[in-house]
Amino acid sequence: MALSFLATRFRCSWPWDILVMLCDGRIVCGCADPYGRRVLGDLRRSSVREVWTGPVIAGLRDDLNRGGSRFCGDCALKLPLKKDEQPTARPIDAGPLPGRMYIECTAACNISCTQACCAPETGITRTRQAGMLDFDLFRRVIDEVGPTIGRIDFFNYGEAFLHKRAIEMCEYIKTRFPHVYLYTSTNGLAFSEESARRLVHSGIDEVTFSIDGATQESYEQYRQRGRLEVALNNLRAMADEKRRAGRDLPYLNWRYILFRWNDSDEEMNRARQRAAEMGVDRLCWEITDHPEDAFSRRFVPGSAELNAIRRETWDDNNLGNAIPGATPSARIDIRTLVPGLPVIAPRRRPVSVRTRIVNLSTRAFPAHATFGRRLVRVGAQLCSANGSLINLDFARADLPRHLLPGETADVKVRLPAIDTPGRYTLKFDLVNEGVDWFERCGSETTIRGLLVV
Repeated sequence: MALSFLATRFRCSWPWDILVMLCDGRIVCGCADPYGRRVLGDLRRSSVREVWTGPVIAGLRDDLNRGGSRFCGDCALKLPLKKDEQPTARPIDAGPLPGRMYIECTAACNISCTQACCAPETGITRTRQAGMLDFDLFRRVIDEVGPTIGRIDFFNYGEAFLHKRAIEMCEYIKTRFPHVYLYTSTNGLAFSEESARRLVHSGIDEVTFSIDGATQESYEQYRQRGRLEVALNNLRAMADEKRRAGRDLPYLNWRYILFRWNDSDEEMNRARQRAAEMGVDRLCWEITDHPEDAFSRRFVPGSAELNAIRRETWDDNNLGNAIPGATPSARIDIRTLVPGLPVIAPRRRPVSVRTRIVNLSTRAFPAHATFGRRLVRVGAQLCSANGSLINLDFARADLPRHLLPGETADVKVRLPAIDTPGRYTLKFDLVNEGVDWFERCGSETTIRGLLVV
């Protein structure tokens, strides 16, 4: 039964998956809590396990299983339930430790973003009981969660790299626990060129630079007191260091929030050109509805203009790229003696399908990559005869080599045995492992019938 005191019933998965540590050691529920109002525990006095399995978060999970909780207050992460929709009941015991954590180094920032909740003038730093994350506390937390955690987001509110030991923290995580996917987001202004290059060698997996403009005049309207060329030079230094050292990591994003003052074709094309020249991995646009007097009127939801760049936006998919030609695109041909005939497979016996892959984009498809993530493979999804998905990861096949722009490769895809005779459908696509399928960013798939006899 839903809780009667709630005006709106809602669901949320955060208390089962993720914890957020503030720079003073307190744990809050979700990244949408800039002022630390929803505290689950304090790691200065407790272990992560004690907070994750403790009574506060257990009570929150129980409430959410019934349709919502007072604890959540005005949290923006809540997902409203439809009128007759029942909340999904999940175990109160979510295991001994979370699978993902946000680590906040500091709530302080070196610039002031227009009407942002974390701008220095909001007083956000006064809501923290410490200005900078204690390194010994950080190390104790990482040592506890490191063996089992899958991902650490090394940022929250404030600019993480204002902490003098921030890069050392990244190095500590990846040296002790190289399996952890380490991600950070930064305005790029706290680095020197030397420290930007050092971060490349820390082992960090992905770095996003938030740079909202291609000229100083437009950039500083949101990133007040920010210096565009400093941010771009540090991003350029990281891209250059990657090339010089022959590294495929970190993956470098340039994320550009569209406002009414930086959304012209001229400004956006200048950003495309600069990103391509620097060798950034990805440039993408961020659509926002805040601040109310500043968001882009050109790219509002439902507009033809937004639809034209939709594949290049941050939230649409994980591969789309605003750099010309950099969005992954491929053609997949099925190599059979009689084109168009279904694949025929004996029951309970594997068969192989010969494919020919053509790289239609301007970026290479990597056949191997650090930690097995971001390499490109051929995938076959198993669907019913009417196209409904049965097995997303039915089959995979490696590329024989890095596939350069315009190149072609023949790849044999081995299909696992199927027990039940009948008609099925195979959907062939390329997959950037651990990231996304090419179809999500607009690449064509190839459909072929499968008859199991």
